[in-house]
Amino acid sequence: MLRTELCDLLGIDYPILQGGMAWVSDAKLAAAVSEAGGLGIIGTGQAPPDWVRQQIREAKALTTRPFGVNVMLLSPFAEEVMRVVVEERVAVVTTGAGNPGKYIGALREVGARVIPVVASVALARRLEQTGVDALIVEGMESGGHIGELTTMVLVPQIVDAVRIPVIAAGGIGDGRGVAAALALGALGVQMGTRFICAAECTVHPRVKEKILKAKDRDTVVTGRLTGHPVRCLRNKLTRQFEELETRQAPVEELEKLGVGKLRAAMVDGDVEYGSVMAGQIAALVREIKPARDIIRELVAETEQVLRRLGRMGEG
Repeated sequence: MLRTELCDLLGIDYPILQGGMAWVSDAKLAAAVSEAGGLGIIGTGQAPPDWVRQQIREAKALTTRPFGVNVMLLSPFAEEVMRVVVEERVAVVTTGAGNPGKYIGALREVGARVIPVVASVALARRLEQTGVDALIVEGMESGGHIGELTTMVLVPQIVDAVRIPVIAAGGIGDGRGVAAALALGALGVQMGTRFICAAECTVHPRVKEKILKAKDRDTVVTGRLTGHPVRCLRNKLTRQFEELETRQAPVEELEKLGVGKLRAAMVDGDVEYGSVMAGQIAALVREIKPARDIIRELVAETEQVLRRLGRMGEG
């Protein structure tokens, strides 16, 4: 059975986390992943605290298994959302875009595990010193905001640099990717794009359709000039970004173009002028399936790969 120390740390059956994606990862998806033995995560983005509390309570009604909440520390509601997370005694808190250090004490008091997302060795070392429980190490193959290094080179460097568990993310979409992450020294994986096409994901159907049709070179990185590059599926919006960046448009103009575009895609279904954030593994996703089936197949394929590699080693 596919099991690592991460499973004991988080109280889950399989070392598979579902990414906390804004406007995508709600209570229904998170609960379905947790019920299937992974760790479902509610994505808060810039949502207000009342919405977050509602989603947490809905997830509690749908599952008795542990689930998490992702908090974007640059959100104007970050402080209030963290208070809600503490009050609701969420089992796991993942964080992005900042240092969760000042919240760790309060989260520890309610037994929450704290796992930041990192994209560099320096940040990983710094956050380990704050007392976090593990790190999600995300390569640039992932959808949404990205760093500069690939998962293949970043994960082993951070595994060597820290003593806490490492969870690999970015470019992982099947059991072969999970096995590769384990080979690099990670104790688990986080997957976002694959779970967008879970049956329980309430994202607009046109987004799922666009992912299912994606080919190997259909993602593009925009916003490099802003210092906050984003990977998403190529469409009319990305071409607008490319045109602005080619003529070295002011950062303010680029930022204005991106306002509200994630919601436009994920909620309203505008897959041409909205931001369809998805990773490079979109090309591997070919079916919409229940979260339970996705995880069952991931586990079976990973175990098959590991057995094959074991036989190769014996030979």
